[in-house]
Amino acid sequence: MKFTHRLRFLYRTALLLAGVVPAVAPRPAGAQISDGASLAPPSLPALLPGGLPLPALPPAAQQEILQRMREAATGRPPAPPGPLPAPAAPATLPAPEPAATPALSHTEAFFAERLGLALRQFGYDSFNAPPRPPGLIGALPEDYVIGRDDELVLALRGRTRATLNLRVQRDGSILTPDLPPIPAAGRTLGELRADLAARVARDMPGTETFVSIGQVRQIAVFVAGEVQRPGMQTLTALSSVLDALMQAGGPRRTGSLRAIRIDGPRGRRIVDLYAVITGEEAEADLTLTEGERILVPPLGSVVAVAGEVTRPGIYELPAGARSAPLATLLRLAGEPLRPAGNRFLVQGTDAGGRRSFAEIRPGDAVRRGDSVLVQPGADVVANRLRLSGHVTAPLTRALPRHGGSLRSLLSDPRLVRPDPYPRLAVVLRLDPQTRGRHFLPFDLSRLLRGSTDLPLAEGDEVIVLGNADIAWLASPPVQRALRGEAPAAEACPALVQLAIASRSAPARFAHARGAGFPEIGAPGCPAVFRDHPPLLGFLLDTAALLSGEVRQPGLFPLADDTGLDLLLAAAGGTTEGADLSAIELAREPTDQSGAQPLSRLLLDLRSRNFAAVRLSPRDVIRIPRGFSDREAGPVTLAGEALRPGSYDIRRGEKLSELLARAGGLTPQAYPYGAVFTRESVRLRQQEGFARTARDLETSLVQVAAGQAVAGGRGVGTDVGSAITAGRELANALRQAQAAGRMVVEADPVQLAAHPERDVLLEPGDLIVIPKRPNEVTVVGAVLNPGSLQFRSGWRAGDYTSAAGGPQRFADTSRAFVVLPNGQAAPAGLSAWQAGGPPVPPGSLVVVPQDPSPFETWGLVRDLTQVLSQITISSAALAVIAREVR
Repeated sequence: MKFTHRLRFLYRTALLLAGVVPAVAPRPAGAQISDGASLAPPSLPALLPGGLPLPALPPAAQQEILQRMREAATGRPPAPPGPLPAPAAPATLPAPEPAATPALSHTEAFFAERLGLALRQFGYDSFNAPPRPPGLIGALPEDYVIGRDDELVLALRGRTRATLNLRVQRDGSILTPDLPPIPAAGRTLGELRADLAARVARDMPGTETFVSIGQVRQIAVFVAGEVQRPGMQTLTALSSVLDALMQAGGPRRTGSLRAIRIDGPRGRRIVDLYAVITGEEAEADLTLTEGERILVPPLGSVVAVAGEVTRPGIYELPAGARSAPLATLLRLAGEPLRPAGNRFLVQGTDAGGRRSFAEIRPGDAVRRGDSVLVQPGADVVANRLRLSGHVTAPLTRALPRHGGSLRSLLSDPRLVRPDPYPRLAVVLRLDPQTRGRHFLPFDLSRLLRGSTDLPLAEGDEVIVLGNADIAWLASPPVQRALRGEAPAAEACPALVQLAIASRSAPARFAHARGAGFPEIGAPGCPAVFRDHPPLLGFLLDTAALLSGEVRQPGLFPLADDTGLDLLLAAAGGTTEGADLSAIELAREPTDQSGAQPLSRLLLDLRSRNFAAVRLSPRDVIRIPRGFSDREAGPVTLAGEALRPGSYDIRRGEKLSELLARAGGLTPQAYPYGAVFTRESVRLRQQEGFARTARDLETSLVQVAAGQAVAGGRGVGTDVGSAITAGRELANALRQAQAAGRMVVEADPVQLAAHPERDVLLEPGDLIVIPKRPNEVTVVGAVLNPGSLQFRSGWRAGDYTSAAGGPQRFADTSRAFVVLPNGQAAPAGLSAWQAGGPPVPPGSLVVVPQDPSPFETWGLVRDLTQVLSQITISSAALAVIAREVR
């Protein structure tokens, strides 16, 4: 016994040194080995304990291991261990690659071409996992049938204490030291455990028996047919048909899953794997025994199920069947998604090979190659109500069985977002007979207060409007569409429909076009009009125009017989300057016959009884402003005044009154050089610059075309240079900034003596009183342009001489002086003009260049006036910038 135990220990040690088995824990003390163990020289097994395949070893390594085992058995000391040849690298499974969508099989491609969508064959994806070696065996069931080469672990506890590893012999028995041979092969684990317990109780009183399986035997099963890797497969005795198929790589998509044949010692049987995958039919016998053969035949009849089912796919019919009830296929596909109301359209093949369509019922049969499409019988929405627009969240509700109403739908006012438009909301209703939709208006404020209600019908959509949606009716995009102008390509469809309707029927929106709203900004299209384009025209048809002295003028949709008080509340009320004694109400007649004269009423509502005025759609209400002595804006006084600043003015107020309100002028003030600018004058001056530039460019075109006025110089004159210079002058005119300066009298003494010179003020006027200057500036074609100190009695000729005199090409006959008050006068530099009049301080002497090259072709008749205007504007802007700073 000890010798046998030692031999087995040396055998495991040799395998460990060769690197083919893992180290195991030593056997517990008192363990014994069966006397039936063979003493013949052992051969290396094909499998390791636990069913793992033994890695391949070179022949030299096997002979070395067996020789050491023989030497240990004879008692001779083992030779010093030498290096063993390295074992062959164990076969390893390739690492799984990322899952990729496999190509369509021939069957899948057939149905894809018919249905227009790709369906997969059902069940084959269950075998996509890579094969794995069998794991260690734990507890076995009581009905496990013991066979040859199974290893049993027998534990005795009590008077006799021992643990025995017993292997089932070739004759099917197990041998124990103290018991006769016991038959084991062919018996279940439960039967053997009961037999051993009875024997030990009879022959070894006071001892308990515990039996378990230490190592399960290996079996070989042949797998053939439509599998990925056909051939002999080595499995454990506990493996099933599924394990064998997985070991063989699984069935191909050309193989059947419903007619797998198993031949062997137990006869022939057919296994339907659909019963295993779906669990619907009786449980299949998947057990395997030694010597059995598994054959996967070619794919049988198949039918495709697509559409609204839980598991669309291609399903195989039962073995040998060429047709099956549709209900059976629907169960395999997980049943239709709809519990009722389904249509089943089958596409088959007639006797001539042509495709044919038919509608069938679940009880009808489908044939091989048919494709079934599950569709809804009528995919329509019933008993639905919808709330959208200016609400917290669009929601869908069910229409109550006994009918619903607006009050029940909006029972919770919190469904409406803050700041809704209270005067009008709409119900978009669908006519069940014509399937046309139309709008039904209702007063939202009255509905929320519970003073009105409206019954709802199936398919109604209640649209709540916000104040921002109503304000968009007066926006520039809508006003342009009302004039028939085509909106931009990216505009909302509502504007396109409005522009078409306005152009085809101009009088339809006459009340909305008469608003005269300024085109300021370009707000985007609200979502409610993108979702419902016809709503814009409907709201304008039901809108009343409210303009004038209200806080938020605009177009306000309203229901018929709405009080003016409610409309004013929607517009924020009237302003403080409104004249309630002369409110104008314009109304179109309601009859549709003959002429339609517009009626106007002048209402006196100083009593504020606005509710007495009942309004209708398309009414126009204008609230004028009461007469006020106050102008609409201030004027600005800057510079040398005692109290400069911005002043409100009343109608007809004059400059002398403003100067008196400001406390008069300071001693350093120079009223003769006052700069007075006005916006209307600036606009006219700027238009004059642009007009002169256009005229100059017209002259350039004439020169280029050879149509200049006769009287030019010789042929050698450079026409191109003249045209280039003219273009530069035109660009300078366009870029020149007009100051809008007016020549006014700002001296209070002179204004008192000559009241007719006192100018009337307008909102936006700017009056700048500069300090008294002490210089005269000379610019233009002089040798040394600049500012010179003022000399009493000096004339323009004196200042020009002090600046170095005119240049060679200066045109002294056109020289002029810009006086401090903004006027321009000839400088008098010609010999016969004697230098002109005396020049006051703060003046500007301008000596232009000779314009004769331009004048030769008639390009410029007289640019002196234009140049003087530019110079005056520049001087005025310089004074304004200096004094305001």
